[in-house]
Amino acid sequence: MRQYNDLKKMMDVAAGRRKASLVLKGGTIVNVFTERTEIGDIAIEDGCIAGIGEYDGLVNVDMTGRYICPGFIDGHIHIESSMVSPPEFEKAVLPHGTTTVITDPHEIGNVAGCQGVDYMLKATEGLRLDAFFVMPSCVPSTGLDESGAVLGPEDIKPYYENPRVLGLAEVMNSAGVVAGQEDLMEKLTQAGCRGKVIDGHAPFLGGNELNAYVCSGVRSDHECSDAGEALEKLGRGQWIMIREGTAARNLEALMPLFEAPYYERCMLVTDDKHPGDLISMGHIDYIIRRAVSLGADPIRAIKMGTFNAARYFGLKDRGAVMPGLRADLAVLEDLKDIRVAAVYKDGVLTAKEGVCLEAGKENSRYPAAGEQPLSAGRENTESAEKTAGGLETAFPRVFDSFHMDEVTLEDLVLEPKGTMERVIQFKPHELLTEERLVPWQNTPGLAPGVSLEQDIVKAAVFERHLHTGHKGLGFVGGYGLKKGAVATSVAHDSHNLIVVGTNDRDMVLAANAVRKNRGGLAVAAEGQVLGELALPIGGVMSRLSVEEVEEQLQALKVLTRQLGISSDIDAFMTLAFVSLPVIPKLRINTYGVIDVDRQKQVPPSF
Repeated sequence: MRQYNDLKKMMDVAAGRRKASLVLKGGTIVNVFTERTEIGDIAIEDGCIAGIGEYDGLVNVDMTGRYICPGFIDGHIHIESSMVSPPEFEKAVLPHGTTTVITDPHEIGNVAGCQGVDYMLKATEGLRLDAFFVMPSCVPSTGLDESGAVLGPEDIKPYYENPRVLGLAEVMNSAGVVAGQEDLMEKLTQAGCRGKVIDGHAPFLGGNELNAYVCSGVRSDHECSDAGEALEKLGRGQWIMIREGTAARNLEALMPLFEAPYYERCMLVTDDKHPGDLISMGHIDYIIRRAVSLGADPIRAIKMGTFNAARYFGLKDRGAVMPGLRADLAVLEDLKDIRVAAVYKDGVLTAKEGVCLEAGKENSRYPAAGEQPLSAGRENTESAEKTAGGLETAFPRVFDSFHMDEVTLEDLVLEPKGTMERVIQFKPHELLTEERLVPWQNTPGLAPGVSLEQDIVKAAVFERHLHTGHKGLGFVGGYGLKKGAVATSVAHDSHNLIVVGTNDRDMVLAANAVRKNRGGLAVAAEGQVLGELALPIGGVMSRLSVEEVEEQLQALKVLTRQLGISSDIDAFMTLAFVSLPVIPKLRINTYGVIDVDRQKQVPPSF
């Protein structure tokens, strides 16, 4: 619970003996306890809610006709996946009502180890958005992954002394947990004996294996793709994080969980979301809005996006409009479209009409009714760059993470070992893949094994952290690429360099463009690089503003559509997950093609 500067003053305000510094008057308050609404005033003092009822303040803001709910909480997100620095991420989500996130820095942890985690902790200090952390549990994800660092139990343990570190992040090596792998047991024990939360990541795990997983202390899961799986995990005591991100969209399949009694142990999360989706579609507000459009009760949905996450993570000072809690509030136009009109963080108006107010403005603390926010346009373009520049010396591994030779045509040679090839088949809007076996393809003008008719393209993954020269080659299907190549260093979770293409020449060009930029995205076709986005912070984040990153990213997505990739597929986010060897069925990384279920390398041709 938050410690008040002056408890007696707070109680005097609550009792009506003293005027509050700020009163939001006459709003319709969303009560997550009764699951009803009530009209009343909210008295705010020292950044906290003092009382709800009838109050008069030194400053009064008319909220008639508007709804006021708790600030939204994202219970599981990787800030790095937004491809922007933490200050720019804040600028994207705060206007959408998000006042707290629980982030897992395993993306940058896989790149730079403890130094990457330290960078994220430092870069989120002083933000208006509250960023809490859960420590990466699986760096690398399994023994069949090759990261830039390893985080063992002794590396993680000191971080639990930091009050912003709430627990152990998604334990994605579920097979290792069930098998009792020693280092995982130590990590689970460390977190459990300190009373920390332990998040899960176990797609399709059930039966006795699920029992063992839950017995280890894992209390949540965000990988459920159907209601049956979610209900089994709920029945074993886990909390379910309903995910709706850029690539993985599970909301519609999990709508039965919005019914009683299930919704009481469910929360809303984004996991991974691109900057454009954050800016235009929204964040947790978008998930609530979509859930309501699919038939969910709006107050239940708001509760799942606020109070439930606070309860699960033990954040007792937020998550509800209640006397004594932080004045983290989202002001809504209505309970259908869930359009956020204004955001108060610790009683300060921090965003209005979709843009952030300028940080540090004293006159923004208790604004008069109708006060307009400052523009969040391009005058702050260099903010992220300045932030990154100030941290570069302190965290050299974060800013110098690309160590690999130029990619050559020889690196892409893949000779058939038989008459068949194994294809990693994408499934739209899912992270899951399927195994597809087809006769070996030979089409003039295309790389061996590639078939445009059957929607099969070549894939390569290059180790880029430690200069090992390791690589994996294979094929993916269902991506839609008809010519050229697409490359990215945003590749979960090891973030090695991935490139897919119809021909080797363009694949070389795209891969080397990413290498030149020390990380990022690139598109090439017909012997030239058509577009690129540099991500030099760990190979996963940009120095630019969120608006500039989005502009460049959208230009790249237009190029991918011109090369045949459907607008129904996010070309880069989909590609980013093709290397993660903990999500069934097939993946490809520097070890080659991986059968996830068997945790075994399998040949791309046979």
